[in-house]
Amino acid sequence: MQIIKQQNIDLGSIVDELKNGKVIVYPTETCYGLGCDATNPEAVAKVFQIKKRQHDKPVLVLVPTMSMMLYFVNWSPILAKIADFYWPGPLTAVVPLRPEVTLPSGVVGADKTIAFRVTDHFLASSLSDQLGVPLVSTSANIASYDSPYEIDRVFAMFERQEFRPDIIIDAGSLPHHSPSTVVRVGDNRVDVLRQGEIKVDVERFCK
Repeated sequence: MQIIKQQNIDLGSIVDELKNGKVIVYPTETCYGLGCDATNPEAVAKVFQIKKRQHDKPVLVLVPTMSMMLYFVNWSPILAKIADFYWPGPLTAVVPLRPEVTLPSGVVGADKTIAFRVTDHFLASSLSDQLGVPLVSTSANIASYDSPYEIDRVFAMFERQEFRPDIIIDAGSLPHHSPSTVVRVGDNRVDVLRQGEIKVDVERFCK
């Protein structure tokens, strides 16, 4: 594992590594995330391998702006409201993928949906922006372990594992925030799948 202090990173070099299929640990607005190029099947498979995650549990992705997602999902009045009220920020929307778009298994669910959020974390946003595609963002823990906020816990978790991240960006200890709130967006409705940092007013979307 290559360990890089956040203040010393060369963003372009990290992006090049992501383009080459590398998996990174990086800070987000919630906890440390485990990520890769969301369009690279081999890299996505490696994330599942490192995390020991069940393959029927898709991971979410981060983007810097809603406009990046318009290639992958259809714009809708409900998404417009979500964007206005909650983005950028820790709210994840599960929406149908466009039928003509393909993404790796593990990013797309069995029901042909994708979970994404517009991040307000500067580094995560910059990585996805320069990468030019969504960035996988699942908590940087082995399945069944707690989400990590301290870099020492990240090191301890992976140092003796067979499958490990390629690069760890050390941002020290992160503020303890709840995971992102997750909502499923349907026709004229929003369902809360996980209540997290943001409290969603569901009635706002049913008007």
